[in-house]
Amino acid sequence: MEVQSPPHQGAEFSVVDMHTGGEPLRIIISGYPEVKGDTILSKRRHAQEHLDHLRRALMFEPRGHADMYGALIVDSETPEADLAVLFMHNEGYSTMCGHAVIALGRFAVDYKLVKEPQMPETQVNILCPCGLVKAFVEYSDGRTGRVRFLSVPAFVFAEDVTVTVEGFGEVTVDISYGGAFYAFIDAQRFGLDVTKSRTRDLVDAATAVTKAVKSQVKLYHPCSEDLAFLYGTILTDGKDEFSPEPTANMCVFAEAQVDRSPTGSGVTARVALQHHKGLLQLNQTRTFQSGATGSQFTGKAVQEAECGDFKGVVVEVSGRAFYTGVSRFVQETEDQLTTGFLLK
Repeated sequence: MEVQSPPHQGAEFSVVDMHTGGEPLRIIISGYPEVKGDTILSKRRHAQEHLDHLRRALMFEPRGHADMYGALIVDSETPEADLAVLFMHNEGYSTMCGHAVIALGRFAVDYKLVKEPQMPETQVNILCPCGLVKAFVEYSDGRTGRVRFLSVPAFVFAEDVTVTVEGFGEVTVDISYGGAFYAFIDAQRFGLDVTKSRTRDLVDAATAVTKAVKSQVKLYHPCSEDLAFLYGTILTDGKDEFSPEPTANMCVFAEAQVDRSPTGSGVTARVALQHHKGLLQLNQTRTFQSGATGSQFTGKAVQEAECGDFKGVVVEVSGRAFYTGVSRFVQETEDQLTTGFLLK
Protein backbone atom coordinates (compact mmCIF):
# COMPACT_ATOMS: atom_id res chain seq x y z
CA MET A 1 0.00 0.00 0.00
CA GLU A 2 1.38 3.40 -0.95
CA VAL A 3 1.55 5.78 1.99
CA GLN A 4 -0.18 9.09 1.31
CA SER A 5 -0.94 12.10 3.48
CA PRO A 6 -4.21 11.67 5.38
CA PRO A 7 -7.18 13.96 4.78
CA HIS A 8 -6.56 17.25 6.58
CA GLN A 9 -7.32 20.95 6.30
CA GLY A 10 -4.28 22.33 8.11
CA ALA A 11 -0.61 22.74 7.26
CA GLU A 12 1.67 20.00 5.93
CA PHE A 13 5.42 19.79 6.48
CA SER A 14 8.09 17.66 4.81
CA VAL A 15 11.21 16.81 6.77
CA VAL A 16 14.34 14.68 6.56
CA ASP A 17 15.47 13.26 9.90
CA MET A 18 19.13 12.56 10.69
CA HIS A 19 21.33 12.11 13.71
CA THR A 20 24.94 13.01 14.42
CA GLY A 21 26.49 11.08 17.26
CA GLY A 22 22.99 10.30 18.50
CA GLU A 23 21.80 13.91 18.51
CA PRO A 24 18.71 14.29 16.30
CA LEU A 25 18.34 16.78 13.48
CA ARG A 26 15.02 17.40 11.76
CA ILE A 27 15.67 19.23 8.49
CA ILE A 28 12.54 21.10 7.42
CA ILE A 29 12.36 21.24 3.64
CA SER A 30 8.78 22.44 3.04
CA GLY A 31 5.71 23.76 4.81
CA TYR A 32 7.09 27.00 6.24
CA PRO A 33 6.06 30.38 4.87
CA GLU A 34 8.77 32.81 3.75
CA VAL A 35 11.09 33.80 6.59
CA LYS A 36 11.51 37.52 6.07
CA GLY A 37 14.66 39.51 6.70
CA ASP A 38 17.64 40.98 4.88
CA THR A 39 20.20 39.08 6.95
CA ILE A 40 20.34 35.68 8.60
CA LEU A 41 20.09 37.31 12.04
CA SER A 42 17.03 39.33 11.01
CA LYS A 43 15.47 36.11 9.68
CA ARG A 44 16.17 34.53 13.07
CA ARG A 45 14.37 37.41 14.78
CA HIS A 46 11.44 37.12 12.36
CA ALA A 47 11.11 33.40 13.10
CA GLN A 48 11.20 34.11 16.85
CA GLU A 49 8.56 36.84 16.66
CA HIS A 50 6.19 35.56 13.96
CA LEU A 51 6.70 31.84 13.26
CA ASP A 52 7.41 30.33 16.65
CA HIS A 53 4.18 28.32 16.61
CA LEU A 54 5.68 26.27 13.77
CA ARG A 55 8.84 25.56 15.76
CA ARG A 56 6.69 24.27 18.61
CA ALA A 57 4.61 22.16 16.23
CA LEU A 58 7.66 20.37 14.81
CA MET A 59 9.95 20.23 17.86
CA PHE A 60 7.41 19.49 20.62
CA GLU A 61 5.26 16.44 21.15
CA PRO A 62 3.35 14.78 19.53
CA ARG A 63 5.67 15.16 16.50
CA GLY A 64 8.88 15.65 18.45
CA HIS A 65 10.05 15.58 22.05
CA ALA A 66 11.78 17.72 24.68
CA ASP A 67 15.23 17.05 23.18
CA MET A 68 14.36 17.40 19.49
CA TYR A 69 16.54 19.65 17.33
CA GLY A 70 15.68 21.22 14.00
CA ALA A 71 17.14 23.07 11.03
CA LEU A 72 15.15 25.28 8.68
CA ILE A 73 16.74 26.03 5.32
CA VAL A 74 16.23 29.67 4.32
CA ASP A 75 17.42 32.02 1.57
CA SER A 76 20.97 33.30 1.95
CA GLU A 77 22.05 36.91 1.54
CA THR A 78 25.61 35.70 0.96
CA PRO A 79 26.41 34.54 -2.60
CA GLU A 80 29.26 32.39 -1.26
CA ALA A 81 26.82 30.22 0.72
CA ASP A 82 25.32 27.06 -0.76
CA LEU A 83 22.55 27.27 1.82
CA ALA A 84 21.53 29.26 4.88
CA VAL A 85 19.97 27.76 7.98
CA LEU A 86 18.14 28.61 11.18
CA PHE A 87 18.62 26.24 14.10
CA MET A 88 15.81 25.49 16.56
CA HIS A 89 15.32 23.53 19.77
CA ASN A 90 13.00 23.23 22.76
CA GLU A 91 13.50 26.83 23.89
CA GLY A 92 14.01 28.82 20.71
CA TYR A 93 16.73 29.42 18.15
CA SER A 94 20.49 28.91 18.50
CA THR A 95 23.23 30.73 16.61
CA MET A 96 25.42 27.72 15.78
CA CYS A 97 25.10 23.97 15.84
CA GLY A 98 28.03 21.75 14.90
CA HIS A 99 26.17 18.44 14.86
CA ALA A 100 23.64 20.05 12.51
CA VAL A 101 26.38 21.38 10.22
CA ILE A 102 27.84 17.87 9.96
CA ALA A 103 24.42 16.46 9.02
CA LEU A 104 23.60 19.35 6.68
CA GLY A 105 26.88 18.82 4.84
CA ARG A 106 25.83 15.29 3.87
CA PHE A 107 22.28 16.42 3.18
CA ALA A 108 23.40 19.27 0.90
CA VAL A 109 25.46 16.93 -1.28
CA ASP A 110 22.94 14.06 -1.32
CA TYR A 111 20.00 16.37 -2.07
CA LYS A 112 21.97 18.25 -4.75
CA LEU A 113 22.14 21.64 -3.07
CA VAL A 114 25.67 21.77 -4.46
CA LYS A 115 25.84 21.38 -8.21
CA GLU A 116 28.98 19.34 -8.84
CA PRO A 117 30.26 17.12 -6.01
CA GLN A 118 34.03 16.67 -5.98
CA MET A 119 36.16 13.74 -4.84
CA PRO A 120 37.59 13.11 -2.30
CA GLU A 121 35.80 16.00 -0.58
CA THR A 122 33.01 18.37 -1.55
CA GLN A 123 32.95 21.79 0.07
CA VAL A 124 29.60 23.05 1.33
CA ASN A 125 29.35 26.64 2.56
CA ILE A 126 26.62 27.01 5.17
CA LEU A 127 25.49 30.44 6.38
CA CYS A 128 24.62 30.12 10.08
CA PRO A 129 23.41 32.91 12.36
CA CYS A 130 26.97 33.12 13.78
CA GLY A 131 28.50 33.47 10.28
CA LEU A 132 29.70 31.42 7.33
CA VAL A 133 30.80 27.88 8.22
CA LYS A 134 32.66 25.79 5.66
CA ALA A 135 31.95 22.07 5.68
CA PHE A 136 33.89 19.42 3.75
CA VAL A 137 32.06 16.20 2.93
CA GLU A 138 33.82 12.97 2.05
CA TYR A 139 32.55 11.93 -1.38
CA SER A 140 33.38 8.83 -3.39
CA ASP A 141 31.45 6.92 -6.07
CA GLY A 142 28.28 8.88 -5.39
CA ARG A 143 28.32 8.26 -1.62
CA THR A 144 28.83 10.76 1.16
CA GLY A 145 30.68 10.01 4.39
CA ARG A 146 32.44 11.79 7.21
CA VAL A 147 32.15 15.57 7.44
CA ARG A 148 34.53 18.15 8.87
CA PHE A 149 33.86 21.85 9.24
CA LEU A 150 35.83 25.02 9.92
CA SER A 151 34.30 27.22 12.58
CA VAL A 152 33.87 30.95 12.77
CA PRO A 153 36.59 32.49 15.00
CA ALA A 154 36.32 30.86 18.43
CA PHE A 155 37.61 32.61 21.54
CA VAL A 156 37.72 32.61 25.32
CA PHE A 157 35.47 35.26 26.82
CA ALA A 158 36.64 34.86 30.40
CA GLU A 159 38.62 32.44 32.58
CA ASP A 160 38.07 31.55 36.21
CA VAL A 161 34.78 33.40 36.66
CA THR A 162 33.29 32.87 40.11
CA VAL A 163 29.50 32.64 40.32
CA THR A 164 27.17 31.67 43.12
CA VAL A 165 25.17 28.62 42.11
CA GLU A 166 21.99 27.75 43.98
CA GLY A 167 22.49 24.55 45.95
CA PHE A 168 26.25 24.45 45.33
CA GLY A 169 27.63 27.78 46.53
CA GLU A 170 30.51 29.50 44.75
CA VAL A 171 31.92 27.74 41.70
CA THR A 172 34.47 28.77 39.10
CA VAL A 173 33.76 28.47 35.38
CA ASP A 174 35.41 29.34 32.08
CA ILE A 175 33.30 30.95 29.36
CA SER A 176 34.21 30.28 25.75
CA TYR A 177 32.62 30.95 22.35
CA GLY A 178 32.41 28.49 19.46
CA GLY A 179 29.56 30.06 17.49
CA ALA A 180 27.63 30.13 20.77
CA PHE A 181 28.73 30.87 24.33
CA TYR A 182 29.18 28.06 26.86
CA ALA A 183 30.22 27.84 30.49
CA PHE A 184 32.70 25.03 31.20
CA ILE A 185 33.21 23.28 34.52
CA ASP A 186 34.57 19.95 35.71
CA ALA A 187 31.68 17.68 36.75
CA GLN A 188 33.73 16.51 39.72
CA ARG A 189 33.04 19.89 41.33
CA PHE A 190 29.53 18.52 41.91
CA GLY A 191 30.67 15.00 42.77
CA LEU A 192 29.56 13.79 39.34
CA ASP A 193 31.03 11.80 36.45
CA VAL A 194 29.90 12.76 32.93
CA THR A 195 29.95 9.14 31.75
CA LYS A 196 28.56 7.36 34.83
CA SER A 197 26.32 9.69 36.85
CA ARG A 198 22.56 9.86 36.40
CA THR A 199 21.57 12.15 33.55
CA ARG A 200 19.07 13.90 35.81
CA ASP A 201 21.83 14.84 38.28
CA LEU A 202 24.07 16.14 35.50
CA VAL A 203 21.21 18.16 34.04
CA ASP A 204 20.34 19.68 37.41
CA ALA A 205 23.94 20.76 38.06
CA ALA A 206 24.48 22.17 34.57
CA THR A 207 21.14 23.98 34.58
CA ALA A 208 21.96 25.59 37.92
CA VAL A 209 25.28 26.82 36.53
CA THR A 210 23.62 28.21 33.40
CA LYS A 211 21.07 30.07 35.50
CA ALA A 212 23.81 31.54 37.71
CA VAL A 213 26.01 32.67 34.82
CA LYS A 214 23.08 34.23 32.97
CA SER A 215 22.13 36.29 36.01
CA GLN A 216 25.63 37.24 37.16
CA VAL A 217 27.77 37.62 34.01
CA LYS A 218 27.08 40.02 31.15
CA LEU A 219 28.30 38.59 27.87
CA TYR A 220 29.46 40.59 24.87
CA HIS A 221 30.08 39.69 21.24
CA PRO A 222 31.89 42.11 18.89
CA CYS A 223 29.70 41.34 15.88
CA SER A 224 26.15 41.47 17.23
CA GLU A 225 24.18 41.63 20.45
CA ASP A 226 22.08 38.80 19.00
CA LEU A 227 25.06 36.50 19.65
CA ALA A 228 25.69 37.66 23.23
CA PHE A 229 23.86 35.08 25.30
CA LEU A 230 24.82 31.93 27.17
CA TYR A 231 23.59 28.89 25.26
CA GLY A 232 24.37 26.31 27.91
CA THR A 233 26.82 24.66 30.29
CA ILE A 234 29.24 21.90 29.38
CA LEU A 235 30.30 19.55 32.16
CA THR A 236 33.67 17.92 31.48
CA ASP A 237 35.74 15.06 32.86
CA GLY A 238 38.48 17.56 33.71
CA LYS A 239 40.97 15.99 31.30
CA ASP A 240 42.06 19.18 29.58
CA GLU A 241 45.75 18.31 29.25
CA PHE A 242 46.52 16.99 25.77
CA SER A 243 46.25 13.23 25.46
CA PRO A 244 45.64 10.74 22.66
CA GLU A 245 42.86 9.33 24.85
CA PRO A 246 39.32 10.77 24.45
CA THR A 247 38.09 13.42 26.84
CA ALA A 248 34.39 13.29 27.72
CA ASN A 249 31.83 16.02 28.22
CA MET A 250 28.10 16.55 28.39
CA CYS A 251 26.34 19.65 27.14
CA VAL A 252 23.06 20.85 28.67
CA PHE A 253 21.63 23.72 26.64
CA ALA A 254 18.44 25.68 26.01
CA GLU A 255 15.67 24.49 28.39
CA ALA A 256 17.62 21.66 30.10
CA GLN A 257 18.09 19.95 26.73
CA VAL A 258 20.75 17.22 26.69
CA ASP A 259 23.02 16.88 23.68
CA ARG A 260 23.54 13.24 22.78
CA SER A 261 26.62 14.09 20.70
CA PRO A 262 29.91 15.59 21.93
CA THR A 263 28.43 18.99 20.80
CA GLY A 264 30.06 20.48 17.70
CA SER A 265 30.02 24.12 18.75
CA GLY A 266 30.90 23.01 22.27
CA VAL A 267 33.95 21.12 20.98
CA THR A 268 34.86 24.27 19.05
CA ALA A 269 34.64 26.38 22.20
CA ARG A 270 36.51 23.78 24.29
CA VAL A 271 39.35 23.55 21.75
CA ALA A 272 39.62 27.34 21.82
CA LEU A 273 39.75 27.21 25.61
CA GLN A 274 42.42 24.50 25.70
CA HIS A 275 44.50 26.35 23.11
CA HIS A 276 44.15 29.61 25.06
CA LYS A 277 45.45 27.86 28.20
CA GLY A 278 48.44 26.45 26.32
CA LEU A 279 47.18 22.88 26.64
CA LEU A 280 46.58 22.31 22.93
CA GLN A 281 48.85 23.46 20.12
CA LEU A 282 47.80 24.31 16.57
CA ASN A 283 46.95 21.19 14.56
CA GLN A 284 47.00 18.89 17.60
CA THR A 285 43.93 16.69 17.24
CA ARG A 286 41.92 15.71 20.28
CA THR A 287 39.05 13.25 20.47
CA PHE A 288 35.94 14.39 22.33
CA GLN A 289 33.43 11.86 23.60
CA SER A 290 29.79 12.29 24.50
CA GLY A 291 29.09 11.45 28.10
CA ALA A 292 25.58 10.49 27.03
CA THR A 293 26.16 8.05 24.17
CA GLY A 294 29.91 7.54 23.86
CA SER A 295 29.89 8.94 20.31
CA GLN A 296 32.99 10.89 19.28
CA PHE A 297 34.06 14.00 17.37
CA THR A 298 37.60 15.13 16.72
CA GLY A 299 38.67 18.74 17.05
CA LYS A 300 41.78 20.81 16.48
CA ALA A 301 42.75 24.48 16.23
CA VAL A 302 43.99 25.04 12.69
CA GLN A 303 44.87 28.72 12.67
CA GLU A 304 44.88 31.78 14.85
CA ALA A 305 42.11 34.32 14.30
CA GLU A 306 40.57 37.44 15.80
CA CYS A 307 37.02 38.45 16.59
CA GLY A 308 36.98 42.13 17.46
CA ASP A 309 39.30 42.53 20.46
CA PHE A 310 39.31 38.81 21.19
CA LYS A 311 42.21 36.66 20.02
CA GLY A 312 41.09 33.17 19.12
CA VAL A 313 41.36 30.32 16.66
CA VAL A 314 39.57 28.69 13.77
CA VAL A 315 38.66 25.16 14.82
CA GLU A 316 38.13 22.08 12.67
CA VAL A 317 35.56 19.60 13.99
CA SER A 318 34.88 16.23 12.37
CA GLY A 319 32.15 13.63 12.81
CA ARG A 320 29.60 11.35 11.14
CA ALA A 321 25.89 11.86 10.51
CA PHE A 322 23.30 9.31 9.41
CA TYR A 323 19.79 9.38 7.97
CA THR A 324 16.94 8.03 10.08
CA GLY A 325 13.89 8.80 7.94
CA VAL A 326 11.77 11.03 5.76
CA SER A 327 8.39 12.22 7.03
CA ARG A 328 5.37 14.31 6.20
CA PHE A 329 3.61 15.89 9.15
CA VAL A 330 0.13 17.37 9.04
CA GLN A 331 -1.94 19.64 11.24
CA GLU A 332 -5.68 19.22 11.62
CA THR A 333 -7.66 22.31 12.52
CA GLU A 334 -9.77 20.45 15.11
CA ASP A 335 -6.73 19.13 16.97
CA GLN A 336 -6.36 21.09 20.21
CA LEU A 337 -2.81 19.79 20.67
CA THR A 338 -1.65 20.46 17.13
CA THR A 339 0.66 23.30 18.15
CA GLY A 340 2.60 20.98 20.44
CA PHE A 341 3.30 20.37 24.11
CA LEU A 342 6.17 19.14 26.25
CA LEU A 343 6.05 16.48 28.93
CA LYS A 344 9.20 16.07 31.05
